[in-house]
Amino acid sequence: MIWYINEFVLFFVAFVFFVLVIEVSFRLGRSNCDHKDDDRNRHVETLQAATLLLLGLLLGFTFAMAVSRFDARKAILLDEANAIGTALLRSQFLPSAQHHEVAALFREYLSARRDLYNAGIDQVRLGEVSAAASRIEERLWTLAVAAGSVEPRSVPVSLFIQSMNELIDDNEKRLVALENHVPEAVLLLLFFVSAIAIGFVSYGCGLTGRRRFGLNVIFAILIAMVITIILDIDRPRRGFVQINQESMIRLQDKLNKASH
Repeated sequence: MIWYINEFVLFFVAFVFFVLVIEVSFRLGRSNCDHKDDDRNRHVETLQAATLLLLGLLLGFTFAMAVSRFDARKAILLDEANAIGTALLRSQFLPSAQHHEVAALFREYLSARRDLYNAGIDQVRLGEVSAAASRIEERLWTLAVAAGSVEPRSVPVSLFIQSMNELIDDNEKRLVALENHVPEAVLLLLFFVSAIAIGFVSYGCGLTGRRRFGLNVIFAILIAMVITIILDIDRPRRGFVQINQESMIRLQDKLNKASH
């Protein structure tokens, strides 16, 4: 359910939890304060450095996973736009009646594709738009098969069929890419390690008797912000970081102008 929670709520929950960890850890450290036990203090400092290093590695690893998935979605969107454009060009070799129907269907298909990205997390809307796009794909494939049956040796028709096949393949790639998130186990581990690292830092402050609450809160804010951004990048249907659909928009504008 983490993919359906608002970004501000995620940040607020993470920040409040980290502040609680800071306060509890500081109180525990202060209750165990013993300036004469140098060995324990050095051990705590070692654990602080180790957990902070582990946190840095996990943040970098998880951020890279989210960005790689984001880049994959952008590449698939561009491939899909190119496949549609190529199929449109090759459809000009079809008989006039079929070509006009294919162009009209592609106009509807592009609108459905854009609606699919703009539907957000509305499952009802997503189901409706996805079903409409599937029906258009089936009709386009039917036209391609009909053209191939009439002219089985026509190279232009064969190329159009090839383009339709690539378009259908790109559609499946897009669906898989949209559902391919950073595993929740990795995100939960990142959250847990963040809390442990912040706790060790605050616990060390308690051992020294110096609260440093403001600095620890700033550290907690930074960690909460990074985790929130990672989640935002990894959620293609909502959030601040969205995939640019300019390639689809330009293709749709070009097709609309050609129809006038």
